[in-house]
Amino acid sequence: MRPDRLNPLFIEASALKGVGPNLARPLERLGLTRVKDFAYHLPDRFVQRRAVTNLDEASVGENIVVALTPIEHRASSGRGPFRVLASDAAGNVCTLAWFGRASYTARKQLPLGETRWIAGRLDQFGQMLQIVHPDHVAEEGGAALGTLCEPVYPLSEGLTQGRIAALVQQALGLMPELPEWIEPGLLGKMQWPAWREALAEAHKGEHAPARERLAYDELLANSLALMLVRNANRAKTGTPLHGDGHLRTKLNLPFALTGAQRRSIAEIEADIAQASPMLRLLQGDVGSGKTVVALEAMLVAVEAGAQAALLAPTEILARQHYDTLRRMASATGVSIALLTGRDKGRAREAILMGLLDGSIQLVVGTHAIFQDAVAYRNLALVVIDEQHRFGVGQRLMLSQKGQTAQNGRRTPHCLAMTATPIPRTLTLAQYGEMDVSRLDELPPGRQAIDTRVVAVERMDDVVGALARHLESGQQAYWVCPMVRESEVDDLAAAEARYEALRLRFGEQVVLVHGQLRPEAKDAAMERFAAGQAQILVATTVIEVGVDVPNATLMVIEQAERFGLAQLHQLRGRVGRGAEKSTCLLLRGEALSETARRRLALMRETQDGFRIAEEDLELRGGGELLGTRQSGDTPFRVATLEQIQRLLPIAHDDARLLIERAEKDGGGLTGERGEAARLLLYLFERDYGVQLLRGG
Repeated sequence: MRPDRLNPLFIEASALKGVGPNLARPLERLGLTRVKDFAYHLPDRFVQRRAVTNLDEASVGENIVVALTPIEHRASSGRGPFRVLASDAAGNVCTLAWFGRASYTARKQLPLGETRWIAGRLDQFGQMLQIVHPDHVAEEGGAALGTLCEPVYPLSEGLTQGRIAALVQQALGLMPELPEWIEPGLLGKMQWPAWREALAEAHKGEHAPARERLAYDELLANSLALMLVRNANRAKTGTPLHGDGHLRTKLNLPFALTGAQRRSIAEIEADIAQASPMLRLLQGDVGSGKTVVALEAMLVAVEAGAQAALLAPTEILARQHYDTLRRMASATGVSIALLTGRDKGRAREAILMGLLDGSIQLVVGTHAIFQDAVAYRNLALVVIDEQHRFGVGQRLMLSQKGQTAQNGRRTPHCLAMTATPIPRTLTLAQYGEMDVSRLDELPPGRQAIDTRVVAVERMDDVVGALARHLESGQQAYWVCPMVRESEVDDLAAAEARYEALRLRFGEQVVLVHGQLRPEAKDAAMERFAAGQAQILVATTVIEVGVDVPNATLMVIEQAERFGLAQLHQLRGRVGRGAEKSTCLLLRGEALSETARRRLALMRETQDGFRIAEEDLELRGGGELLGTRQSGDTPFRVATLEQIQRLLPIAHDDARLLIERAEKDGGGLTGERGEAARLLLYLFERDYGVQLLRGG
């Protein structure tokens, strides 16, 4: 239970002055729903202004604060600006200009003959100096001079900088004094301020020590929670699984196992033979054969007389796995079922009964396989695919759901899989509680994908090449970054592209995106997988889980808008058969230097682990790559640079804390131990505290 002293941090945003129903929605879009969210809503940058006594001291393009006296109001006809001519102390005249409704306020703010302090950017229009839409107009110099260093916050529609800044200041005023959780020697060495002071300073200006301290807090909380999970898992009782190989020898594999697959299978087999439950992450590049490794592990469980379950984040991916597993295990005689939220009535009841009596040995599905109504006879292994879509708390929930009718409170072994290669730096940050296996080899016979970057101006040539491709009997994907066109953006829309291609290719085109009804989505996928449609137009919903060997062309429209990780995943949808495959990256007209480097890297290599490392370097301090930040991290404050530099320190600090806790009987005790508990609650790593004895 959260300590009372932290309650002020978790009060709803509506408790802040000025937050009503109309403001709640735009705040929610920014994730600002509680008081602590405002305190940790750090500025993107700061506007630095210089106070000048007259305009002669200022330069064009400079942000200034200056005292001006209005001498004339000039209203324009039509849509022209409302102008105020004003003079400084030396008699220099400047124009202050407002457009739209702001002009009504400007007339009241700037009465003729009365001096006001103006903050804004000084520009030049013709021969006249001007400030367009001044940032601040104040009657007193002190109020204006207080804006010499002003934070600029991330916003959403319906919010202003002034409103966010005021709410942040309210929130900071509610921050309690908390005991120190950072080791005193480290705190002194780094010259970091105390927690409450660090929060305040981070909103005042470019205070590097304050920002760094807040980032370290986040990394320490995460490291501590993951270590507590790891230790708690080792203390649990699982089911040792020893298979005799009689099922695995009957597998119908599409290729010989790679060295990396054999190594990973051996690591998993050694883990699940132990009484402590396995907690292992299998990282595999696109097409590296993770599913085969997972099937081998699940068959060990079946050979040992137990059941196994594979959890997928979407129905499309669950059905894909179900079909693949049935095909590869067709000669084994193992009973495999598919269970999703759409299964109803007698069909669902039959699956539930089969899981309960053990006649169903392997089950594949979405979250439906762990609902309260679903019980297992002897579930001993859980495989979670696309691990990055599930958090640590969800993994713990799944392990609790794994309690079985036969084995009581035994915890199933857990194998998590991800097709998103993760830089080694971030692996520790995201999966520090897990052992890691890496599939860094591709199966023999896999051909390189011919990747080309094409200007969007050559759209007609691309469509012509698509037509020739279809004439050969092969299929193609066409990926767009949005579902439908937006009035405020020029991103390509899947629906518009679908209609355009249908005019040319008719019923050969199908559409899939996340807003379609599941039935419509499945019907389109089934038509494409069966070869009844030749072109699948989609958003990134096909980023994982789609396996159609006859699809050998991938077109990604406005490729510069996607992150490297997404581009690599999307490209991996082709190159899955014997035919040569091609990926066309359609780029827009204006490319940043970073975008050029990303696209060049996609042409140069298909090694997902190298792409992940290079992506980390390109992003540096956290540049947004495309429609989302590729390689999402579980952190709100810590930048990538800070993760790389501070995570090893936080990891060692957390390890020492845990070791001391174990010596003291398993709990975080003493002044620093109690402070560490507060830290876990503060960053909502509650599951870490709950795993402590006496937590």
